[in-house]
Amino acid sequence: MAIKSRPTKKSVIESALAELKDAHKSQNIDAIDAATAKLNTAWQTASEEMYKNAGAQEQQQPGTESGAQQEQKSGNDEVTDVDFEEVKDK
Repeated sequence: MAIKSRPTKKSVIESALAELKDAHKSQNIDAIDAATAKLNTAWQTASEEMYKNAGAQEQQQPGTESGAQQEQKSGNDEVTDVDFEEVKDK
């Protein structure tokens, strides 16, 4: 049984980058524009997937909180009056 593997996001990005490099070497502006668009599309697709996966991992770990939320909960709410001395530079 042969398994067809679809190209990974990394290989799609690397392929688009190789096309862009080839277009740059040949100084073909139309090919550069097309390769840049292809690279941007591949990068955007991969980025969206990474963000979705990161969001899913945060939802799966209910015990973890963002740094700002942890800081707020661990902060001391007690207010203390203190004396201070102002130092002036001469």
